[in-house]
Amino acid sequence: MRQTNYFAAVAFIVILGVGGGVAFFLYSSGRTESMGIAAMSLIIALLAASSIQVADQWDRAVVLRLGRFRALQGPGLFFIIPVIDVIPYWIDTRVITASFNAEKTLTKDTVPVDVDAVLFWKVLDPKKAALDVADYRSAISWASQTALRDVIGKTMLSNMLEGREQISKELQKIIDERTEPWGVNVLSVEIKDVRIPPSLEDAMSMQAQAERERQARVILGDSERQVAEKFGDAAKTYIDNPIALHLRAMNMLYEGLKQNSTIVIVPSTAVESMQLGSMAGLAALSMGISEEMAAKGKTDKKVQETLAAPAGKTAPA
Repeated sequence: MRQTNYFAAVAFIVILGVGGGVAFFLYSSGRTESMGIAAMSLIIALLAASSIQVADQWDRAVVLRLGRFRALQGPGLFFIIPVIDVIPYWIDTRVITASFNAEKTLTKDTVPVDVDAVLFWKVLDPKKAALDVADYRSAISWASQTALRDVIGKTMLSNMLEGREQISKELQKIIDERTEPWGVNVLSVEIKDVRIPPSLEDAMSMQAQAERERQARVILGDSERQVAEKFGDAAKTYIDNPIALHLRAMNMLYEGLKQNSTIVIVPSTAVESMQLGSMAGLAALSMGISEEMAAKGKTDKKVQETLAAPAGKTAPA
């Protein structure tokens, strides 16, 4: 949006004030030229205010003289001929951002999606932007939307969700080719969001969950295979070394009994294969470990009662 030209307004006020002061002085002197001078000062102030123009550092003014292109003016102070010269466009040469989207657009695999994107562009040739296209901002917006729809229609949904950077580069190339004749350079295009239907989103979530479960089962199966291989290697070692097998069996039995267990069921075939001796010996071993653990528990309880008794008293034996 073009701002108010304060310099022209100041010039208008100064010229009109000077002319009005002179006219008032002549009117006080009784001279009849006062009205003419006042009217002339008003006309000169209007012409001066119309001819004085100031362009900001980032603005370029397109000046037409009697309908024909004359020059690009700015930045800074410049003058035009009122009535003969007109300024139809003030072109902003800074980097400009514009949001655009494509709603309910089908991908290559016929999935409707909504895509939001941001365009960064800049006017390099203000003359082409003013003379070669009626409304360059609107033209850029429509060119961006049509390019986005074309790219979506040629892309699979999976590629769109995973390869946003590649889609952005392709969009930038297409839009830049379309806007180059208008003196516009597209700096970059960024895909902000890709929205899919809720039903498809739930289906994709279920698919991802099933894929994770499949991977977990594969990992578990591979772990069991590795454990089985290690067991096979251990079995080969125990075949050649029965003493190691016997010690391992005793250790397993001890580990099972020390966890406050009083009954351990061991198949007779396992007893024979692990060379643990007769069933009577195994039972005696179990009872011995249980008695040892019970005695240890009583000792710990007596120690706790002694520590908890009041000072000067001893716990009953």
